Amino acid sequence: MYCKTTDNLSLYYEVAGNPQSAKTLVFLNGLSQSTLAWVLTTPFFKNDYKIVLMDFIFQGQSEKKAEVRNFDQHAADVKSVLDELKIAKATLIGLSYGSLVGQHFAVLFPERLEKLILMSTFAHKTPYFEAIELGWGRAVETGGYPLLFDIMLPSVLGEEYFKNPVIPIDMMRQARTDANNDSQALLKLMRATKDRPDYREKLRVIKTPTLIIHGEKDMLILSHMAEEVHKNIPGSRLEIIKGVGHTLNLEAIPQSVALIKGFL
Repeated sequence: MYCKTTDNLSLYYEVAGNPQSAKTLVFLNGLSQSTLAWVLTTPFFKNDYKIVLMDFIFQGQSEKKAEVRNFDQHAADVKSVLDELKIAKATLIGLSYGSLVGQHFAVLFPERLEKLILMSTFAHKTPYFEAIELGWGRAVETGGYPLLFDIMLPSVLGEEYFKNPVIPIDMMRQARTDANNDSQALLKLMRATKDRPDYREKLRVIKTPTLIIHGEKDMLILSHMAEEVHKNIPGSRLEIIKGVGHTLNLEAIPQSVALIKGFL
C-alpha cells in the first residue's frame, strides 16, 4: 500500500499481524534494508499486535526521485502513515538508520508514541564512524551497491554470523542489490546521516519509555555510542547482546525478541 507524505511523495507501507489489536508496532529499516528485513522478527508479534512496516523515501518500494531528506522529514513520514491508518499511538522499533528516525519521532511527536525501541543506535558521530561513512559513500559513487555491500559486510555483521548465516551471504547480496539498484537514491538516503548534527542534547526531552538494544561486537557503531544515547534519554534501559554485531534483526533474533517482549 502507499500513502502520500506531506510533500506529496509516495511512501510504501504494509500492515500485518492482528488487525483487531489496540496495540501497534512500527518497524523501521536499516540503511539498505526494506520491509523484508523484518520477516524473521514479525512472526513473534503477529498474534498480539498490529504490525506496520514501511520503506523510507529512497528505500525499497517508496519514491526515489525526490530531494535529499533529513531525519525530521523521515519522522514526519512515519506520522503520515499513522495518520493514514488512524493509529493514535504506536511503539516504534528502529534499527540503525531506522533508530535515528525513531529518535526524531520521539522528540517531534511524543504524543503519538507508546514506547520506543532503538536497536544499534547512536546520536553522535566519531572520527572512526566518519571514516567508515566516507568509505561507504565513495564505494557507492564508484561501484554502486554491489561494491558497498562487499565493503560494508564486515562492519554490519559479526564474526559468528559468517560461521552460521541465517540467510546465506550470496543470497543476501543478490536480494539487497536488487532492492538498491538506484545509486543516487542510496546516496540521498546516506546524506541524512552525513548532515545530521550531534543529537545528544535533543534526546534529553524524551519522556517515552525507551529500550536500547546493542550488539557487543558491533564494529560500525561501537557500544560507547549507544551508551551516550542511554545517558541522554532519561530513564532509558540499555541491553547489550553478547557475541553479536550490528544487524540484530539477522544476528540476534531470539535475543532481541525476548528483550522487546519483556519491555512491551
